[in-house]
Amino acid sequence: MNEVLNLVADGKMSAEEASSELTLITPAPDLDFATLDHSRSERIGFPEVVYGLSKTPKDTAEIAARIYDHSGVVLVTKSSEEAFELFNKQVPEAVWEEGPRAIWADRRDNPDLIPGVAVVAAGTSDLPVAREAVLTATLMGCEVNLITDVGVAGLHRLSSRADELGEARVVIVVAGMEGALPSVVGGLVKAPVIALPTSVGYGVSLGGVAALLAMMNSCAPGVSVVNIDNGFGAGYQAASIVGATWR
Repeated sequence: MNEVLNLVADGKMSAEEASSELTLITPAPDLDFATLDHSRSERIGFPEVVYGLSKTPKDTAEIAARIYDHSGVVLVTKSSEEAFELFNKQVPEAVWEEGPRAIWADRRDNPDLIPGVAVVAAGTSDLPVAREAVLTATLMGCEVNLITDVGVAGLHRLSSRADELGEARVVIVVAGMEGALPSVVGGLVKAPVIALPTSVGYGVSLGGVAALLAMMNSCAPGVSVVNIDNGFGAGYQAASIVGATWR
């Protein structure tokens, strides 16, 4: 850090270049078990998000509290009610989302939400993953339109929402089983489609692998795919597409 500051003092580096360099400096550990990335928001537009699965409730709560203290917003995905209860003792305004099993808190003065994100869930069994995508994109500053239960078993339900799909700037399509819905939507809209496979389905769905492979093999243009049950990844990508990370 001192080297960068000396370069600025000597007129050999601009303030903008120094700022870029300093954001890449590895921070000192906040905790004895984790090194938090407090400069992530400055680099990529949103603070570090906590992946709660496999972390102890105590560690999850401590990490989330540090991030929230620094940034004013925190999201914990794939977490537990026990972790929420510990975090909630430190942050009373924290919220537990039962469906996606997510924890979040936000004390920022948020600007107007950016419109243009639609999340389409094939069935109600896909809603927990769909709601994780909605929550992520919303916290990142997007206005999200959630359209539910419009899977390929009853395509007339999707056709009745055609106007809403046509207004979207990016569409997240969430489906398990055979994973066909993203291809259908991809053939109907101008916007990019983010296909989000879920682990919903019977035996040979293989915990979402069948849907994932079907989506990867989509013949519809403009369809990209995230990992199984990764609502966070889909929501983040959608927010990036509409420009939320640039604010």
